[in-house]
This record gives sequence, structure tokens and C-alpha cells, in this order.
Amino acid sequence: MTSQDDLFHPVIELPEPTRRARYDRLVGLDEMKLRLRKEAALLADPRRLQAWADSCHGSHVAALTLFADRAPLFVFAGDVGSGKSALAESFGCDLADWLDLPVYLYRLKLATRGSGLVGEMTSLIGHAFTHLHDAGRRAVSPRGVTSVSILVVDEADALVQSREAQQMHHEDRAGVDAFLAGVDSLAGARVPVLVVLCTNRVGALDPAVMRRSAATFTFTRPDDQARHAVLTQALQGLSISPETIDKIVALTGPTTDRPGYTFSDLTQRLVPAAVFRAFPDRPVRDEDLVVLAEELTPTPVFNEEPR
Repeated sequence: MTSQDDLFHPVIELPEPTRRARYDRLVGLDEMKLRLRKEAALLADPRRLQAWADSCHGSHVAALTLFADRAPLFVFAGDVGSGKSALAESFGCDLADWLDLPVYLYRLKLATRGSGLVGEMTSLIGHAFTHLHDAGRRAVSPRGVTSVSILVVDEADALVQSREAQQMHHEDRAGVDAFLAGVDSLAGARVPVLVVLCTNRVGALDPAVMRRSAATFTFTRPDDQARHAVLTQALQGLSISPETIDKIVALTGPTTDRPGYTFSDLTQRLVPAAVFRAFPDRPVRDEDLVVLAEELTPTPVFNEEPR
């Protein structure tokens, strides 16, 4: 069988400092983080839902049966730089704290998509889910769940694009079938494994994938409040005035001829550019940020290609 190293990037045990810091920097997503924590916890350990029902209702709760067959699949959809990949790879830190269990982060390699040989993609995807299934099975004991595994698939539209696309190769269609079979096998086994698909092109995903998704999280560009929170956090220690931060919030918002800044535009372009502008001779000044906010062009909106 194909080895784990052939299929996945090095597996990371969460929580760990780098991804915890990344999770904490994703401000303005509090409601999404809370929903994700609950959804992930119940899919990873369904017995917690029954324990809640026993504690709060004390009798048979018909609604619990609606959760029984949900696939352990999330879709993270949104524009470039909206934070979906960063959250996908870091929310396991919060989940580990909440469940008081280790969480193992698996990231699928592009090589798993194969080189186009007949049967190769199907085989590789099947092997990947076999590894996950085995990991999940080892994480279930008579006393309960002992760990959770999260598989993150970035640029998921390249792996599970719609089988209705006319230009789609037979091998790609077979790969989608293998992915769906893998997700279904996890759902049927009720093991603590979650799969997260990240995509800029949610409309390109196969409808059967979307139907199986337990939850779809849509990432948008930060509004005024979120941009203020991001900037306030990122500019700590630079002595930038509150009035200047308010001005930058306004400058980085959408206008009639361009979109607003993305999260990564703020944290990976604007603030670092202000630091480089001042380094090494002087401190960062308010006007550095204002000038840059007026000069920089935000990331263009990603337009999905027609199917």
C-alpha cells in the first residue's frame, strides 16, 4: 500500500504554537469559529450530543436521529486571502482544547491527484482514506474517543470538480467517485475523522460533494468592524493612534471601482509594508500606513471560470 508519507505532508499534532497563533490572529470570525467548534465536536464524538440530550431533556430526543448519517465533511468557500486555509489548518487547536484531546492535522499532497494514468487517482485517494479510517479506528476505545484527525484538502475544486463538466477526463470522474466513497466510509464507520475542503470555486465542486457536506462555511472580505479588529491587533506596539486606525479602516474598505482589502491584504501586505518602509532607520509612523493604504491595490475578486 502507498505509504502515509506519499499521501500526506508531515502530520502535525495540535495544539502547537504556530497554528495556535495563526488561529488567534483570525479575528472577526468569532461566530464562524464557534459554529465550527460545535459542528466539529459533534461529528468527531457524537456521544457528546446524546450526553447533552440526557442532561438537558432527560428523554428521547427525535432530533438526534437527524445527526446520525451526516458525513464528516466541511466545505470552506471564499475568495483568495479570506482566511479559509488558515482556519482549516488551525481550528484543530481550539477543538483540541475544547475536547481535551490531541488533534492530528493531515494535509493532502498534490501528488495524491495522480499523473493521469488510468486508475492511479482512484487508487491514491482510496489509500488516503484507508489511512484515515485506520487512524480513526485506533482513536476509538471502550472508554470513548482518544484523538481526532482532520484532513485538509486545499484547492479542492481540482480534486472534486463537478462530473458534469464536459471537459472532465474519465480519470477525474473516477477520482470524484473514490472521494465520495471515502467520505461515505468514514460516515458509516463513525470514527473521529473530519475532512475539510477549501476552495475559491465552490460552484465548480461536484453537487454530490456539496450534498454530503455537513456544513459549508462561506468566507467573505472583512467588513469595517473586522478590519478594525485585524488592524488593532496587527499594529499593537507601534503607537499608531486610534484615529489613524479608523482612517485606514475607511481607506481599505470597498469603493465603487474596487473591492475591499482581504484579511491577507491587511496582515501580509499593508502592515509588513509599513514596517519595511521604516526599517532600519526610524519607527513606523501613522502616515506610513495612510500612504500605503492609499497606494496599495487590494487582491482582485476571484471570478469562477464558467463550467
